[in-house]
Amino acid sequence: MSAKIIDGKQVAKDIREEIRLEVEQLKRSGVQPGLAVVLVGEDPASQSYVKAKAKACEEAGIYSRVIRKSEAITEQELLKLIQELNEDELIHGILVQLPLPKHISEDAVIQAIHPEKDVDGFHPINVGNMVIGAPCYLPCTPHGIIELIKRTGTSISGKHAVVVGRSNIVGKPVSMLLLQENATVSVCHSRTPDLGAITRQADILVVAVGKANMIGADHVAPGAVVIDVGVNRVEGNKLVGDVCFDEVKEVASFITPVPGGVGPMTITMLLKNTVEAAKLKRIQEKQEA
Repeated sequence: MSAKIIDGKQVAKDIREEIRLEVEQLKRSGVQPGLAVVLVGEDPASQSYVKAKAKACEEAGIYSRVIRKSEAITEQELLKLIQELNEDELIHGILVQLPLPKHISEDAVIQAIHPEKDVDGFHPINVGNMVIGAPCYLPCTPHGIIELIKRTGTSISGKHAVVVGRSNIVGKPVSMLLLQENATVSVCHSRTPDLGAITRQADILVVAVGKANMIGADHVAPGAVVIDVGVNRVEGNKLVGDVCFDEVKEVASFITPVPGGVGPMTITMLLKNTVEAAKLKRIQEKQEA
């Protein structure tokens, strides 16, 4: 029996409609959530992402400001721009599109964004709060993964979740979020011997390594929920995930496709964080009044 496909596009569409209605309500109270996206250089993938983010903001009723800067901008100039956005009352969320040119420290840029406007969830304060389970902006892709799993009707509590990949952007944070949902979590990576022996134990398998078709049917236990975070371009300019979709869908109970699975959720959770930032700002203003 083939797995049910987790339609990330539909889930994202449903959540974005919820966000749009929430934005309308905020606007009626005199608050319009605002997101600033800073794009440095001419990287085609980054330009495409930024364009998609601006369009999503417009559809949700969120004020969007895209700031394009030459690759020649200095680190100091970029940090000054971020400080200006930190102080801008119209902007509730700041996102600096990565990667940045080599002469600019990504860590310095991330740390320059005020934690209350860090809607990407990358600032060390937000990361720390996530680890201890305190209120914070959750990183968008991991947050989207948890949402996708929940919307299948799968209870995460008590399940064995295996995460393949340990990046700061996906692997580590999604492991923390799964722990907070009371899963037992194993993390695998390039030094893990006999990967299949671990992945076959998974009730929930999250794969985020960036290696095309790395996980086959022999890596997956019957009935597992499989979340494929990988996006790889192969021969013929075709996009594929880290999971052999055609093989694994015959074993899993649920599976995300690539494209159309996890991808649409990332921008959606960014919008959600921006709205949360606007609501938080409004609460603070009321307390100060």
